[in-house]
Amino acid sequence: MGVQIHSAEAHLDARDWRQAVARGLRGHCPHCGRGQLFRAFLKPVDTCEACGEDLHHQRADDLPPYIVITIVGHIIVGGLLLAEKFGDWPMWLHMVVWPALTLILSIAMMQPVKGGVVGLQWAVRMHGFGGEPDRPERQPLPSSESRS
Repeated sequence: MGVQIHSAEAHLDARDWRQAVARGLRGHCPHCGRGQLFRAFLKPVDTCEACGEDLHHQRADDLPPYIVITIVGHIIVGGLLLAEKFGDWPMWLHMVVWPALTLILSIAMMQPVKGGVVGLQWAVRMHGFGGEPDRPERQPLPSSESRS
């Protein structure tokens, strides 16, 4: 059983996802690139102050932390392996450098990555960025066999 939703919308203008992601990475509105995207460290503005684009739809959820964990993990593990292979660091130096670097990189990357995710959502018209209201998720009704 499938649900098909047909729309009578006219062809929507294409949005350049690369430009939108780049603007988001810089912390700017994915639509115009002039307004600020964040009002707090990870809290996006509701509307762009420059162009009026609604940004309250965004639902980045857990994707930015997953991306940051993947990138930082590769940097830290690669650096640690290189330090072990080519350096002769004492253990106390490893215990100071790698956790501190992990924390600094994670905090420094979180806002730009979240901005990039919001820019991508805007570009591909996810979560209400296409101009239509979010539709509630539909669940199939239980079959009559399972009710008896």
